[in-house]
Amino acid sequence: MKSVLVYVQHLLGIGHLMRARQIAEALADHGFDVHLVTGGMPIGGRMPRGVRTVQLPAIRVSDASFTPLRDATFEPIDDAYRTRRRELLLAAYAEAAPSAVLFETFPFGRRALRFELLPLLERIDATRPRPLVVSSIREILQLQHKPEREREMLAWAARWFDAIFVHGDRRFARFEDTFSFAGELLPPVHYTGFVAARPIAERNAADGGRDEIVVSAGGGGVGVDLLATALAAQPHSRFRDRTWRVLAGPNITDAGFERLQSIAGKRAIVERARVDFADVLQRAFVSISQAGYNTTLDVLASGARAVFVPFTGNGETEQRARGLRLAALDLAVVVDDRALTPLTLAQAVDDAATREAWGRWDFACDGATQTAVLLARLLDDRARAGRSAA
Repeated sequence: MKSVLVYVQHLLGIGHLMRARQIAEALADHGFDVHLVTGGMPIGGRMPRGVRTVQLPAIRVSDASFTPLRDATFEPIDDAYRTRRRELLLAAYAEAAPSAVLFETFPFGRRALRFELLPLLERIDATRPRPLVVSSIREILQLQHKPEREREMLAWAARWFDAIFVHGDRRFARFEDTFSFAGELLPPVHYTGFVAARPIAERNAADGGRDEIVVSAGGGGVGVDLLATALAAQPHSRFRDRTWRVLAGPNITDAGFERLQSIAGKRAIVERARVDFADVLQRAFVSISQAGYNTTLDVLASGARAVFVPFTGNGETEQRARGLRLAALDLAVVVDDRALTPLTLAQAVDDAATREAWGRWDFACDGATQTAVLLARLLDDRARAGRSAA
C-alpha cells in the first residue's frame, strides 16, 4: 500500500481543513495509507475514514492581516514553538514514509509557515526514492500585490514541486487568472474539479418546506460583522417574519457571540455553528454567507437561494473574484461588503427570495475522487519511467 502525507494549515476559517479532510478520505478510499497532518485549531466533527491524523501544536491568527502567528491561547509563537512544530512535522514525515506528499496551498500561500515547510521539503528532496510532491490549491488564488512574491512562489514550485492540483474547473476559473507567472511554471497544472461534499443542486429550490433565512460565516474569524448586519437587516426585509437563524463560527469569541445574542430580534435564533450545517442549509429558503470555497459549494448544493457577501478586508481578493463569477452566472445575489448595510442586505434577501430565474451550475465537482485517481496515475507513470530507465 502506497503512503501519502497531506499537510494542511488553516488559520482564520476552516475551509482549507475541510477540503483536505475530504481529499484525505478519498485517497484512503482509493487504497492509499493516508497521514493527514494539520496545524490549525482542532474543530471537531467527523474525522475522515481510514486516515491517520497528526495534530501539530496549533497556530492561529487574530485577523485577516495574518500576523503575528499565535498559539491556541492567542499568544504570539516564539522560536521554541516553531522548533517544536518543525520537529513534530519531520517526525510525522518519517513515520509516514510516503510515496507522495500533498501541500495544501503552499507554495501559493502559507508563506509564514516556511520555517517548517522548507525543512520538510529539504528532507523530502534528500529521501531516496524521492516522494512525488504536489501542491493542492483552490480554484482562485489570493492576488499578490508584490510581483516579487509571485516570483518567489514560482521559484519554490520549480525547485520542489512535481505537479499542481487545482481543485476547480477551468471553465469557471483558470489558474492563470490569479497567478501572473503561470506561463513560466515548470510543474504541470491539473484540474481535479471542485471538492464538493454533496452534488450541486441543478436549480434553486422553491419555497415549499423551506422557512428559514440561514446566516453563516464559516469559521467566523472575520464574519461577526456580517452576522450582526444580518440581524439588523431582518426588520427591513419583506421576509422579516420568517425565522432568521444566525450561526456563529468557532472562531467568534464569546464576547462576539454575546453581542449577536443581544441584538437578535424575537424571530431570530443565534447559535454556535453546527456540525449538521449542510442539513440546516437543506431547510433554508435563503442563505446569507461569505463566499469562501467550501461555503459556496455547500450553499449551492443545498438548493437554497444564495446571497453572498464576499470578504474583502485587508486586501483579500479571492472571495470577490468568486462572487463576481457566481453573479455573472446568475447563481447568486452578491453584495459588496464595502457597501454592506442592513438596508442593502435586506434588499438582497428580498431579491433572492423573489427571483424566478436562476442560472445552472455545470462544473465538475468530484474533485476529491479525481485527486486520488490523478495521484495514483502520476505515481504509476513515475514507476514505469523508473523501470524503463533501469
